[in-house]
Formats: sequence, structure tokens, C-alpha cells
Amino acid sequence: MNRFHKKTPLWESIARSLTSDITEGQYGPGDKLPTEAELAARFDVNRHTVRAALKDMAESGLVTSRRGAGVFVAETPADYPLGKRVRFHSNLEQSGRLPTKKTLSVETRQADQNEAQALGITKGDPVHVFEGLSLADDQPIVLFRSVFSADRLPEMVEHIAYSNSVTAALQACGVKDYTRSSTRVTALRATSTQAHHLHIREGDPVLRTLGINVDPNGTPTEFCTSWFAGDRVTLSLTDTDMP
Repeated sequence: MNRFHKKTPLWESIARSLTSDITEGQYGPGDKLPTEAELAARFDVNRHTVRAALKDMAESGLVTSRRGAGVFVAETPADYPLGKRVRFHSNLEQSGRLPTKKTLSVETRQADQNEAQALGITKGDPVHVFEGLSLADDQPIVLFRSVFSADRLPEMVEHIAYSNSVTAALQACGVKDYTRSSTRVTALRATSTQAHHLHIREGDPVLRTLGINVDPNGTPTEFCTSWFAGDRVTLSLTDTDMP
């Protein structure tokens, strides 16, 4: 019998202990964990070891770190309806979450074949492309790309840069209302870039949605591709209009 046994790393033992605390209900969704200093004192280790444990828990989606605020137990997945009226802020506010949006890029380029088909234009026609990150309570939940016909909405770039909102920008361009005409959902594995933006691990599950929004006349106004962090959102498909 081998008398020598491989020891479990201290950080892994700490991660298991804290995970057990969460599983047993000592800390619930949204609760703040003790500080690194407090955990270091509790387990009689240095803060670097505690930090390694918390990092592993964050990579598994169990906790989330908020700069300047601390480490929190991950919230339960937000319920996100995909009905005729898809409005990010309204959907999350209705689920009790605080929505914010981060712009990654805004550019004008030529449409590819899929974009042209979705918008009813010709491949190579100019399109405005808005890429960004949508967050709930400072936690990234969806990476998105919205594409608009530059000929139909020539001032879209300026209005997006000003408002950081698709709905507000469309209204400024004269599109007072829009609805979702189609949605396709596919389960995929996160690429390294998607994982970086969503603060998940490469290969973790993401839900990709392809959506086409139209104005009251049925003219396509937006072709949107979204990649949702699989463990942070529950997508519900409904034909009921959202307010």
C-alpha cells in the first residue's frame, strides 16, 4: 500500500468548503462573501491562497466579483422573455435586476450574405453594426451584435453613440416602434473571445439567438445576434407582447 498520498491544494480545499457553505444555505444568491482578509484568517492562509479559491469558484459560475464591492454568490438566472417586443432594459427590470449596457464597437461596413438576407438588402450594401455587452447587476449576461441598413437609417451610428440604446436610436431615426418577426435559438460552446466578454470559461454553454426586428410596415430594421451566458439567463419564448 502506498504510504504517500497526494495532498489536496489548500485553495481547492477552501473552494470546496465555501461551496459547501453556499450549498447548505449559509450564503444565498446575491449575498456577499467575507472579505479576502476575513477568509484568510478563517482558514489560516495567506490572501493569495484565498484569491485562488475565489477565482476557481468564479470560473465555475458560483460567485461573481464586483470591483470595489467584493465577491458575491451568483444570482439565480434572470428570466428573459423573447416575445414580439424584445426590450432588454424592460425585461430585466421586470425580473428585479439592474440593466446596464457597454458599447464595444460601432462601425459602418459592407453587409455579408446573412445580414443582407435578414435585412432585405443586397450583399455588399452598407450597414451600421453595433456590438456591445448587456449586464444585469454589473454581471455580463449577453454579448450582442445589431446590424442596420445604412441606407434606411443613415444617422443610426450618431444616435447610438449618443444614447447607447437601440430603441432610443431607432426612435430618433423616425422608427417609433418595432417588433420581433422571428427568433432562432441555438446552443453553442463559448469561444475564447465570447468567454472573455461574458466572464465565463472557454467552452462553457452559451445560447445564441438570431432575431429580426421590423417596423410597423413590416420592413426589417434590425438583425441582431446575441450570445447569452447559459447559466445566467432562462429564455422563455412567447407570442405575448411585452409592455
